Amino acid sequence: MLSQHIRGAGGAGGAPQKHYVAVAHTSSPRVTAYPFDKTSGFGTKYSDPSTLPGGAAQAVAFTHAGDAIAVGHQTTDPRIAAYPWSDAGFGTKFSDPATGSSSTTYSVAFTTADDYLGAASSSSPYIHAWPWSGSGFGTKVSNPGSLPTSVCRGIAFTTADDYVAVATNSSPYVAAYPWTGSFGTKVSDPGTLPAGAGRDVAFTTADDYIAVAHSTSPYISVYPWSGSFGTKVSDPSTLPGTGGQSVKFSHADDYIAVAHFSSPYISIYPWSGSFGTKVSDPSTLPAGSGRSVCFSDDDDVVVVGHSTTPFVSAYPWSGSGFGTKYSDPSTLPASECLGVAWATV
Repeated sequence: MLSQHIRGAGGAGGAPQKHYVAVAHTSSPRVTAYPFDKTSGFGTKYSDPSTLPGGAAQAVAFTHAGDAIAVGHQTTDPRIAAYPWSDAGFGTKFSDPATGSSSTTYSVAFTTADDYLGAASSSSPYIHAWPWSGSGFGTKVSNPGSLPTSVCRGIAFTTADDYVAVATNSSPYVAAYPWTGSFGTKVSDPGTLPAGAGRDVAFTTADDYIAVAHSTSPYISVYPWSGSFGTKVSDPSTLPGTGGQSVKFSHADDYIAVAHFSSPYISIYPWSGSFGTKVSDPSTLPAGSGRSVCFSDDDDVVVVGHSTTPFVSAYPWSGSGFGTKYSDPSTLPASECLGVAWATV
């Protein structure tokens, strides 16, 4: 499941920036979006898209320009849906790609340049990519020569758009490929593998580290990255709760966040090439298992998607840690939230 943060270009002509939070959830309408004010929190829910995603939504992502939104889902081919996005909300759904992901799409991500859309899915070839433009999907990119080993649940591109990585259910639990608009030869596996099934993957903004959230202790593994995996970073002294589900670095690369199954459901650590001492838990925890997490554009809000109502929780964030939880949205997502995304335009 994907949790995504993007940094938009800002309002035209110096207009104030506007912020948005989108969540992917398991029951209709499957994707829900809100304006977000950093003082008051969630605004009034946007109207649902006129054509809904075709099954339980697993992931959501905005383009970096904030002009489109993609949803990965179950049930109905092509298992991915995309819509224009503006301050008015969802536009008319883009035409489906001629070749979809053919199985449950667990994660979606746009390149930084917004010229490709990637997806991770539940059956072979497990990783997919399409050219992307204002017209929607192009012809699906050829599969990599060496496929991931099994179900992929997380996907991420480097900021430089020169590598793409996926988190996989079976050993080696993470796979990475050079990216040039096509998949290059798979990068050698890390010397020390993540300890269990990969659930999400993330690069630092500087592209110098890669993190994998996984199912088995220590639940988070981080490696130096330079086009190959370096020696695994020492585990944090205080581990996240069980079952790492989602991982994100702050935009400034000074914190790393992990959403996980057991209380406190979200764990955040200072990051400087190694884990610092775990930040104190929020005074009001998310209400259930953490499934997804993202930082806002300026790293001043943290959003967590979780299994239990209200299904999404947001907190002010600073060097002092979590602030007081924002009020819940007046209209909640309909069910368990498996993906969260932030956009600033």
